[in-house]
Amino acid sequence: MVLEKVKMILSSQFDVEEDSITPETNIADDLGADSLMVMQIIADVEECFGITFDDVDLLSENFSNTGSFCEMIARQVREG
Repeated sequence: MVLEKVKMILSSQFDVEEDSITPETNIADDLGADSLMVMQIIADVEECFGITFDDVDLLSENFSNTGSFCEMIARQVREG
């Protein structure tokens, strides 16, 4: 469920097909995200999932690919 929602957000942000996004998709290298785009993606994810990321969490996490980003989101949702 998390992956499907993230794929929807990323496909909208980067105008790519959802099916082209996999857990291995690198958000910067494959999709061309810069730091401003990453901040928009994070804002969209926070709104979609009703969560808020702490700046320290964002700095300490490695979410360069879609799979690791989904894992970070799932942890945040569980911790509520």
